[in-house]
Amino acid sequence: MLKTKMTDLLNIEHPIMQGGMMWISKAELTSAVSNAGALGTMTALSFPDPKDFATEIKKVRQMTKNTFAVNLTLLPSFRQVNYDDYVDVIINEGITVVETAGNNPEHVIGRLKDAGIKVIHKCTTVRHALRAQELGCDIVSIDGYECAGHPGEDDVGGLVLIPAAVNALKVPVIASGGICDGRGLVAALALGAEGINMGTRFMLTKESPIHQNVKEWLLNFNENDTMLLLRAYRNTERVAKTPTARKALEMENSGATIQELRSTISGTKGQSMYEHGNVDEGIVTVGQCIGLIRDIPSTKDFVDKLIKDAEQIINERLDKMAK
Repeated sequence: MLKTKMTDLLNIEHPIMQGGMMWISKAELTSAVSNAGALGTMTALSFPDPKDFATEIKKVRQMTKNTFAVNLTLLPSFRQVNYDDYVDVIINEGITVVETAGNNPEHVIGRLKDAGIKVIHKCTTVRHALRAQELGCDIVSIDGYECAGHPGEDDVGGLVLIPAAVNALKVPVIASGGICDGRGLVAALALGAEGINMGTRFMLTKESPIHQNVKEWLLNFNENDTMLLLRAYRNTERVAKTPTARKALEMENSGATIQELRSTISGTKGQSMYEHGNVDEGIVTVGQCIGLIRDIPSTKDFVDKLIKDAEQIINERLDKMAK
C-alpha cells in the first residue's frame, strides 16, 4: 500500500485523484473512483443550475461512503456563472475536499477554508502555485504541458515542472498531466509528488458516461493525436484532433474573434458528442497520454492494476537496481 501525505490529508486509500472533467465527472464515475480507494471528483459547472448540482452531490453520497471532491473551475465562460451560489452548495452539502482551478481562487478560497474544507488548487506554473499556497490551499496540483484541457502558456513538461514545484512549495504537490498508469505514478513519486491526478485515463473506463463510440474511437489515438486551440487568446486548450477542432484552429489562425469561434467550440457540442457518439461533432479535451491507453476497464480494475504495477516497479525493479 502506498501511503503519502496526500492519502493522509484527504483520508483516501490510494494517492490517486480523478480529474474534474466537464460533462463527464458526474455521480457514476465519481463514486466508482472513490469506491476504488482513490479520490473521485465531481465537476460543479457540469450543472448550470446549482440546485441540480446539489442533487448530484446527494446522488454521489448514495453511491459511496468514501471521500470525494468537487472541482470548481474559475475560467472565462460563454455563460454567466455566480460562483458564490456553487460555494453555497458545497458548504451546505458538507463537501470536505474542493479542487479549484483556472483563475485566481482568492474570491472563493477564504469561504472554503472557513468552512473547514481542504482545498487543492490546480495550476500550471510555480509562480501561480506559490500564490495558491499563500492564499491557504492545502495541496497544489501542478499541471504539465502534456495535460488535457488548459496547459497554460509556458509549455513546461512535468519532468521539470513537478520537481520545480516540489522545490518551491511547502504544501504537498500532486502531479497532473501525461499520467495514466503505474509507471507514471512511480515517476511522479520519484519527482517528489505525493500523488497523481488523472483525467484522460478515467475517461476510458466503463463507468465513464461517454458514449461507447467515442471511447472506442479514442483507443486508436497515439501521442501525436492532440492539438492546441485558443493559444491566440491566451486560453490554450489541448484537445483531440477532430474535424471540428481543425476547423476551429483554421478560424483562429485566420484572426477570428473568440465570439466568432463560439458556435464552433461550444461546450454543448462536446456534450452532445459524449451523449450521442458522433465523433465528428465537437471538441474533446484529452492529454498526450491518450497514446498509451489501449483498454476500457472498470474503474476498480484499473485502480487496482495501477497500484499493483506501481508496487511491482518499486519492489522488483527499483529495489534491485539499488542493490
